[in-house]
Amino acid sequence: MPAVSVENILTLPRLPELDPLTSVERPVLAITTAPKGVEGEGFPVRRAFYGLDQRVLDPFIHMDQMGEVEYGPGEPKGTAWHPHRGFETVTYMIDGTFQHQDSTGGGGLITNGATQWMTAGAGILHIERPPEALIASGGLFHGIQLWVNLPADEKWTPPRYQDIGATRVTLLASHDGGALVRVIAGEIAGHKGPGVTHTPISLLHATVNPGAELRLPWRREFNGLVYVLAGRGTVGATRAPIGTGQLAAFGEGDVITVTADVTQESRSPNLEVLVLGGAPIGEPVAWYGPFVMNTHEELAQAFDDFRRGRMGTIPAAHIGN
Repeated sequence: MPAVSVENILTLPRLPELDPLTSVERPVLAITTAPKGVEGEGFPVRRAFYGLDQRVLDPFIHMDQMGEVEYGPGEPKGTAWHPHRGFETVTYMIDGTFQHQDSTGGGGLITNGATQWMTAGAGILHIERPPEALIASGGLFHGIQLWVNLPADEKWTPPRYQDIGATRVTLLASHDGGALVRVIAGEIAGHKGPGVTHTPISLLHATVNPGAELRLPWRREFNGLVYVLAGRGTVGATRAPIGTGQLAAFGEGDVITVTADVTQESRSPNLEVLVLGGAPIGEPVAWYGPFVMNTHEELAQAFDDFRRGRMGTIPAAHIGN
């Protein structure tokens, strides 16, 4: 699981050591296990948010762990051209390569450790597929796609594309050097990630060494979620067990704690977690297929606008079908 790393973690800026007497540990509300499914043209996913109430997830809508899968030649798959409206998609590639293109002219290759951030806003068409070379050769594929909701007054914002290369991600070490933290968006202890968001959120990928503990300062007004990409460990002060494909939802407080087991799985030498949270929007959610709106009438309008070609057109020089 390469993502982006450093040879010597001790050269990185350190997160502060948090005083247990003045900080409030967030309790674990629930731990759920993501069921497996398929997406697009048939690539395997884990539905990370399955089983949690939307009020706990707000402002997030949906998250898939794509893979981890080792494709043979001719096997890699993606999606066909499709529309979105009313939210932002965040595609974070951990292993492998994905090719993106959209109706605004945005796009490119998303490789190890890079993020493609697409604001669908008022409406956009896009496609995500492995490049032809990867389809021919096969190879490892592993990533995350997250959907971030937009408030009602921003659902009609013009579409936007951000290509966040791996070298732009902010790298930090835990206070004792036992964990590497990659900040993709938001701010952790004054260290900002490169992602520009409409909805205030924080998103990071942490690698926690066996036996190490990561105590993250977390904004009180944000919700808090930890998803395990690989490995075994515990979460919270009560050290609730958690492992690959499981999600922990936290209650109120200003510290999120993740601890890696001393002994890890053979396939993963460390505990790999995605930590995310944001300011709840607190509005009604009407979600169907590729559209996330506030009312069923807005959903009907979105489908009608798509049929009438009001969400853009597929570029003349395009990838896929």
